[in-house]
Amino acid sequence: MRYAGVVPPRSLGPAHEGRDPDEEHRSATPLELLFDLTLVVAFSQASTQMAHLLELGHIATAVGAFAFSLFAICWAWINYSWLASAYDNDDVFFRVATMVQMLGVLVIALGMPALFHSIDVGEHIDNGIVVAGYVVMRVSTIALWLRAGRHDPPRRPATQTYARLIALAQVVWVIQIFTYPPLPVTVVVTLLLVIFEMSIPAIAERRACTPWHAHHIAERYGLLVIITLGEVILGTILAISAVVEEQGWSLEAVLVASGGVMLAFGLWWVYFTMPSGEVLAGHRERGFTWGYGHLVLFGSLAATGAGLHVAANVIEHEAHLGPVGAILSVVVPVAVFTVALITLYSLLLHQFDTFHTWLVVGALAVLTAAVLTIAAGASIGTGILLAAGAPLLVIVGYEAVGHRHQADAVARTLS
Repeated sequence: MRYAGVVPPRSLGPAHEGRDPDEEHRSATPLELLFDLTLVVAFSQASTQMAHLLELGHIATAVGAFAFSLFAICWAWINYSWLASAYDNDDVFFRVATMVQMLGVLVIALGMPALFHSIDVGEHIDNGIVVAGYVVMRVSTIALWLRAGRHDPPRRPATQTYARLIALAQVVWVIQIFTYPPLPVTVVVTLLLVIFEMSIPAIAERRACTPWHAHHIAERYGLLVIITLGEVILGTILAISAVVEEQGWSLEAVLVASGGVMLAFGLWWVYFTMPSGEVLAGHRERGFTWGYGHLVLFGSLAATGAGLHVAANVIEHEAHLGPVGAILSVVVPVAVFTVALITLYSLLLHQFDTFHTWLVVGALAVLTAAVLTIAAGASIGTGILLAAGAPLLVIVGYEAVGHRHQADAVARTLS
């Protein structure tokens, strides 16, 4: 049976060795898009909890809790997405396994308030629910890797390595939530587990390379970027609502609306200047750096949404931060995104363009100007509008000059 936009279900037989990595017109499936919708809830929870701590002035705990929750959300998604790119056959087993992944994301989201609160209090990290959701997602991933190995003998060493090491990591995660170690011990163990988890793909892919599709995986990451940008739009709506509640429909509301939408649109435009699929298709070995680097991009975009949420609370006089703190909550993650994206772009192409340095310097100068303008007494809406000028500057530079530099760089890379 065929129906619009869906790959017809296929069975993995003994001769099946995964999806064709050179398959033409490979795109995200409706099932993958449905799965991504659960990430909306998780990102929203993380951004909301981070905004709450930021507006209290608890910067360190806000960043620490956000980093932990971001890893739980994004790393499980990353693993699932690369596996699906290689072995998604859209049959009943795969669909049910994906549903389990979705349940895991929702459990992670439910556990975030307790996680953020416990880290803020500083006595013991209450990460049991978050870890439980993460383990649910990873158990589904283990089942899919074992199944792929059963039907893909040439790559069985890699698929079994994935399954065994992921299972080992989950055992340690579960032990941690039942032993209640002190906060410093929990932090150290968590960092070690994160390092171990992130080393698993590198170890497994040395055994045998799985057949992921370069353009498909680039599209999957791009779609998650768009979903994360939804937090920027949500933050903009909250800020506009705060202005209208305080002042009614005014010039300030227009400034906030224009600045927030321009910021989201600009960040979207800048991200999609990176020729990810084309370069990954020619240099699959660069997938590790490119894929891991997106953790910073996803985090900075979600944090930008949290910053706009903070701005909304400052406008409503419900935060301990002042206007300068509010605008810093926005411009700092935008600055991190800009620097991280240009860095990732250079690493992907294995080339450094001095023109990019000037783009970064210009963008950071614009963001600094936004902070100084607020410090001088301008409104938060003015600051947000100025901050939106940072990605705008990068866009103008790319469209005027950078696209020619990129064409030459890609040609050299693929030659």
